[in-house]
Amino acid sequence: MLIRAVDLLKDINQITEIYNYYIENSPQTFETEPISSEEMSHRIQEIVSEGHPFLVAEDQAEVLAYAYAKRFKLDRAFDYTASVAIYVKANQVHKGIGTDLYLKLFELLAQTDFHTLIAAISLPNETAVRFHEKLGFRKVAHFYEIGYKLGRWVDVGYWQKMNPIGNE
Repeated sequence: MLIRAVDLLKDINQITEIYNYYIENSPQTFETEPISSEEMSHRIQEIVSEGHPFLVAEDQAEVLAYAYAKRFKLDRAFDYTASVAIYVKANQVHKGIGTDLYLKLFELLAQTDFHTLIAAISLPNETAVRFHEKLGFRKVAHFYEIGYKLGRWVDVGYWQKMNPIGNE
């Protein structure tokens, strides 16, 4: 498995396919309609153009997962807070890919000015909670029934991790 920076021309269709799976089958994202490769490309370009990392894990040209960081909020006071997210192809979960990918993302983020990292998790999702807590995140907020998707109310929790280098 190779972890590398996104290559839009090479990766966009597979990244869009992974994301659209979660749109259609999971409350992990609150979007309800699949998006086009063009829209996904635009979103990735925004992240990368601001100098933030967007990584993919691939094996033999197959994108298995992707992860990225971006500014948490646009207000200037949040310049040092990153929102992180990860999406693993449905048939590749529980294989350690997400852990390796997130660790590489954190390594890159340690070289930035980000002071703290925030992960939003749709709840209930014990797998995602355990995954983030294993990597040093701790729960800091819980919003109840904040979204409605797939016929049910969904909570959202926020997990926080201090960025080691950005924290100095």
